[in-house]
This record gives sequence, C-alpha cells and structure tokens, in this order.
Amino acid sequence: MDTSIEIMPVLVSEHYAEIAAMMMELHKNEHSLFDKTAQWADIEAGYMRHVVQMQTECDGVCLVAYANGSPAGFIFGYIEEQDDSRIEVYEGKELYVSDGYVSESFRRQGIYQKLNAHLEQHFIDKGVRRIVRFTLVRNTGMRQLLEKGGYEVTRLLYEKWL
Repeated sequence: MDTSIEIMPVLVSEHYAEIAAMMMELHKNEHSLFDKTAQWADIEAGYMRHVVQMQTECDGVCLVAYANGSPAGFIFGYIEEQDDSRIEVYEGKELYVSDGYVSESFRRQGIYQKLNAHLEQHFIDKGVRRIVRFTLVRNTGMRQLLEKGGYEVTRLLYEKWL
C-alpha cells in the first residue's frame, strides 16, 4: 500500500493531545538514549506550556505529517532573536528547531526529511539564515540525517553529574 503523506501546520494549543502524545514518544526515545532525561509525566505541563508560548510569542511553527490521515510525526521550531551578547558573526534571526519525531512505524520513509525541509523553507522565506538544533550524542540516526542535510557540529556540550 502506498502511503500518502500530507504536511500541515497546526496550532499546538488546538492540537494539544495529538502533539503531547507525539512529544511523549519523543521523550521516551530520548530517555532510552540518555537516562537523565526526566519522565514525561513530570514535565509535560510545563514543557507543553513552553511550546505553546514559543509558538505564540516567537513565531513558532509546528508541522505535522499525516500518513493516510493519521499523525505520523511532527517538527517544531521557533525564531530566536540575537542580542548584544552573541559570540558569532551572524546578527539576524535564527531558527531553533526544538523538537521533532516520527513514529517508529513510519520511519525510513523520508517523512522527517520532508518535515525538516518544509520547516526550513518556511523560515528561509522569512529571512532566517541560521538554524540551530541539538540532538543527543547517542542519537546516531539523527546526527547522520542532519550531517547529510548540511548541518555541521559546531559545539559539544559536556556534563558532569555530581
């Protein structure tokens, strides 16, 4: 069966249950890669409030990929403004891609690449020329996808838990 993929922008506040369910799956996946990741039940309310706020106040965009009408994945990003504390040469608006996930049953079909391309184009059209995102070191699949898509590793985050 051929899967029809439709990518649509949604308001997180109006699709809260759908986005929160996919965020929960993303969070479970991140927890499997990094055991210091908090339990979703402990952070859901605050994190979802943050996402809604970023969509409202920072020109945030949430795109959902629907496969034959069912949600298959999503991506979320918003604009961050540089202030005078920046250390890079770039002075414009930057896109921060904070979250993205494709359900296991829909992986390896190019859905995340399509979501990412749509999100990037949306913000390119708005004049954004820099995209910033994080991924876990152990998330080798995402790291490969990003590097294949032209992203470069520019900094490494080191942590020490005491």
